[in-house]
Amino acid sequence: MKHTFLFLFLFGCITVQAQQITCSPKDKSAVESKLVEIVGMYNGDIGETMVSVGKTFMKTPYVAKTLEIGDTETLVVNLQGLDCTTFVENVLDLSKLLRENDLSFDAFVKNLEVIRYKDGKLNGYASRLHYFSEWIANNAEKGLLKDITGEIGGTEITKDIDFMSTHRDLYPFLSDDANFSKIKASENYLNNQAICVLAQDKIAENEHLIQSGDIIALATSINGLDVTHTGIATREKDGRIHLLHASTGSMEVEISKKPLAEYLKGIKSNTGIMVARPL
Repeated sequence: MKHTFLFLFLFGCITVQAQQITCSPKDKSAVESKLVEIVGMYNGDIGETMVSVGKTFMKTPYVAKTLEIGDTETLVVNLQGLDCTTFVENVLDLSKLLRENDLSFDAFVKNLEVIRYKDGKLNGYASRLHYFSEWIANNAEKGLLKDITGEIGGTEITKDIDFMSTHRDLYPFLSDDANFSKIKASENYLNNQAICVLAQDKIAENEHLIQSGDIIALATSINGLDVTHTGIATREKDGRIHLLHASTGSMEVEISKKPLAEYLKGIKSNTGIMVARPL
């Protein structure tokens, strides 16, 4: 443990609570710069604030697996490269800080832990909300958002969720048997829960019920997975809902050129969406 602390210290990481936070000096500076950049963006509407904050990340590089660092789960702080989930997490975090009028680095870190982990507490790799349907459900339990999919025309489905355990080799942390067992337990829990999905062919007719700032999760037909991608709804000048997201197509944060309903038709495995509204 002493060697771990020395390594983190020498490389400039923020280390508190038994070295559970990993943040380079550049990453800390990026957060502090972002906190200055977004001052004054909260206008009383958390959804519109989500979009305003999200757009400040436009052209930020898409980088996969930014949370898979080292051999112990830590709270990774990184605004310089984002995947689709960390983009949504950071935008939600920053938007909450604006509403709470506490634009401090410490508050940012505390909020990030609450959003990213089960019941708001980092307790090892399996405590991270890996499956996005669980991310939505758990953050709804925390009072951070509401799953509105059923209210806008969605229907409940059941599906076996086991992609991580059946693709163990893709997840380095799962080489640890304890982590693997805990992930299996999480999957077993999810398999006993229905999820609500707005079918792809129903999105256009219900689009008027989606608001700017809603969190959009893309449901999939891929075996073992619930969701393959996520982003933020934004109503653009054409009056249509588009997707503000960290895109694997352009490899950067962008707004989809096509409206959401049309954009999804180009994704072969897409079956529909889940929609969560920040509270």
